[in-house]
Amino acid sequence: MRRDFSRRLAVALLAVSSVFCAVRSASCVELRGRVVDSKTGEPVAARIYIENAAGRSFFAKSASRTGSAIVYDKRRGDSIERHTTVSAHPFVVDLPAGDFTLTVERGKEYLTATREITVDTEAVDVKIELRRWIDMAARGWYSGETHVHRSTAEMPNLLLAEDLNVAFPLTYWVTRAHEAPRDPGRDGITGETRKGSTDEGRWIDLDGSHFVYPRNTEYEIFSVGGKRHTLGAVFLIRHRTLFRQGVPPLAPVLAQARNEGALIELDKHNWPWSMALVPILDVDLYELSNNHIWRTDFLFKDWGEQAAPWMGCEKGTERGWIDFGFQNYYTLLDCGFRLRPTAGCASGVHPVPLGFGRVYVEVPGKLDGDAWLAGLDAGRSFVTTGPMLLVKVNDRPAGQTISVGPEASREYRVKAECHSPHPFSAVEIIVNGEVARTVKARPRRSDAGALALDVDETIEVAGSSWIAVRVFTKLASGRVRFAHSSPVHIDIRGRPLRPRRIEVEYLAGRVREQIERSSGTLPAAAIAEYREALAAYEKLLPTAR
Repeated sequence: MRRDFSRRLAVALLAVSSVFCAVRSASCVELRGRVVDSKTGEPVAARIYIENAAGRSFFAKSASRTGSAIVYDKRRGDSIERHTTVSAHPFVVDLPAGDFTLTVERGKEYLTATREITVDTEAVDVKIELRRWIDMAARGWYSGETHVHRSTAEMPNLLLAEDLNVAFPLTYWVTRAHEAPRDPGRDGITGETRKGSTDEGRWIDLDGSHFVYPRNTEYEIFSVGGKRHTLGAVFLIRHRTLFRQGVPPLAPVLAQARNEGALIELDKHNWPWSMALVPILDVDLYELSNNHIWRTDFLFKDWGEQAAPWMGCEKGTERGWIDFGFQNYYTLLDCGFRLRPTAGCASGVHPVPLGFGRVYVEVPGKLDGDAWLAGLDAGRSFVTTGPMLLVKVNDRPAGQTISVGPEASREYRVKAECHSPHPFSAVEIIVNGEVARTVKARPRRSDAGALALDVDETIEVAGSSWIAVRVFTKLASGRVRFAHSSPVHIDIRGRPLRPRRIEVEYLAGRVREQIERSSGTLPAAAIAEYREALAAYEKLLPTAR
């Protein structure tokens, strides 16, 4: 179902090329390489791209018996992701004569290394030194991703190559309404056997700093009663036992998830049922970086009609899609739904590396899986596709709530550290969904050669509010990268946070559309849940501004 002919043809051509090189060894030479940390000289795992002048990709192999190399070859339309994640061992690849570009990346904290290589008749040896521009673990911050479609068996290779500390593979996946999730050895879309799957409800500790929890479920409903009727997706993160029921309705699944301490994650905000899920599921996590934000070209451009005109989102562009996600999140926060931000790429389904969008969580003391997840749930976090962002409001870190009386000062001091290997295009303080301050400070060069910018601004609020910081940077190609902090909430007694009426009407309108669309298709219990969500939004209208 999710295969395409172009991808199979590309793989076949590469296989033919490999055979050709094996048979005509005189026409192909061996490129041998190793990747090391520039400061320590120690070997490191990494993601490797090899392309010739015509844009054709070649895939490396590990040169060590104890090493590993995982080829990733995905294409959606003109958006292509072709790379190999290689363990911290030497790699090798057979190449025909010609000019090649070797690109090596490792997560977000190392600078990209690029080398132009000419292959003639002699074997070529290269050493790639990756330069770390920031060390977040040294500051007590660790990265993770919560929307993963890669097998558990791939995790040891992938987490190290992507410098990702925590991952939650969606081992269970169901796409048809009212059916229980498929067993973990089967792909949720195709039904084919998946290698290396496991359904163990426990953390897998790879090396003391990289952790995997494999018992996670995605309900991604595309059909009801055998007919196409898309609802959308919701994730249940770190549950203990297996889910034996389908959805909708969602109440039985919600009860089990809550009893087991699982977190409930909202997938893309533009799914048909997404805004109905927030009140009825008391959703925990919201993907500020989601599975339409890739390293390769932006593809999904037909979302424009789903964003309200007042949101001001540029239709059909990557930046517009990012802004739509932000505005939708701000609307939910303004209405009192304190979702914590997260990030997920759906690597394994889409042409994107694992952890391209990731969430960093502050973990005081020793890192382990439960400590990281507790930090995510508490909102001690920021989401990024590139920059790093550490925020405090009145010396309180992101995710916390400041509770004061009406006599307290209305002024709040916002301090932030912004770091990036690329130029900043905007640094903004957001209060209740609006840009309250655009920071004018000039960045400086850090010791590692990246850019650093300090924020120290005083913001005045009139009543209960939330404050966050977001940062945008621009690549040489013109593409945008961003970081966004969790909000700090300010609760002022007697001055409750009041959403704008236009925000409440937007959320209620989206639920009404789904009630009309799904009546006669979904069971009465499911429509009743939608009506419950609608009532929750409409209850906000009398106090909206």
